[in-house]
Amino acid sequence: MTDIFNFFTTQSNSPLDELDLEVLKNRELRVFMKRDDLLHPHISGNKWRKLKYNLIEARSQGQQQLLTFGGTYSNHIAATAAAGKEFGFKTIGVIRGERVEPLNPTLAFAERQGMRLEFVDRTTYRKRTAPEFLSSLRKMFGAFHHLPEGGTNQLATRGTGEIIKELNEQLPQPISHICISCGTGGTIAGIINESDPQTKVLGFSVLKGDFLKTEIDNLLEAPKENWSLLSDYHFGGYAKWDKQLIQFMNDFRYNHSISLDPIYTGKMMYGIFDLIEKDFFKPGSNITIIHTGGLQGIGGFNERFGDLIDV
Repeated sequence: MTDIFNFFTTQSNSPLDELDLEVLKNRELRVFMKRDDLLHPHISGNKWRKLKYNLIEARSQGQQQLLTFGGTYSNHIAATAAAGKEFGFKTIGVIRGERVEPLNPTLAFAERQGMRLEFVDRTTYRKRTAPEFLSSLRKMFGAFHHLPEGGTNQLATRGTGEIIKELNEQLPQPISHICISCGTGGTIAGIINESDPQTKVLGFSVLKGDFLKTEIDNLLEAPKENWSLLSDYHFGGYAKWDKQLIQFMNDFRYNHSISLDPIYTGKMMYGIFDLIEKDFFKPGSNITIIHTGGLQGIGGFNERFGDLIDV
């Protein structure tokens, strides 16, 4: 069984790649990508960082089980299942919806990692934060360390905030912008907490509506003014997409040998390049993009829609 503390403290920083494009040179921009997708084959991206201190806390408390929530294609479900196998925790995934055989690639992977899948209807799933529902789950499964949907809590933001320290070590020049895709807000909140006030943090929401801004505010250690949430690149809402997005992702992979996912990083990168074309970034800007992983979802996407994303 892998030692949690040594695993997370001895891992080297994720690499930083610079994108080499004429459109960037012409506008006097430097664009870097923080490759958190390379942190671990299965516990990758922001999930690696969100789980870090949650797993250390669970082990320190002597917990034997992890219980969490997610949809049928959840990156968090897959990562939690893999972490349970890696570190010797039993894992339980409470899944929104009915069990459908054969399981999709995400859920099949989770079961192979040893996760017990408990399917609930949407009405029941909405109770996932209610103390009485969590109490009923403890009666059913016994004691567990609770991981919220998406893995976002204060322990998670502590982990994601460590990105800033790594970037400061990797980049000698000041960072003008940090760009990050946003679902539950946990990753961007950690980054905002630790960011320099002179660095603008841009979140690219994959959700319709402005409610995510309030959730991010609630996760911050103190109010900060150096961030904004962009809501123009969700492509119709969570998990929505069109052919233009898929073509952009495939072209990006061909040009840079970097895969993107259609839920988070693909939409963010599309938005960033749209802003570049619109001269949103001033000449001389140093822009850092956080690749939050999520690539496990490509298998399920291609299974549903016909191998549209190049792998």
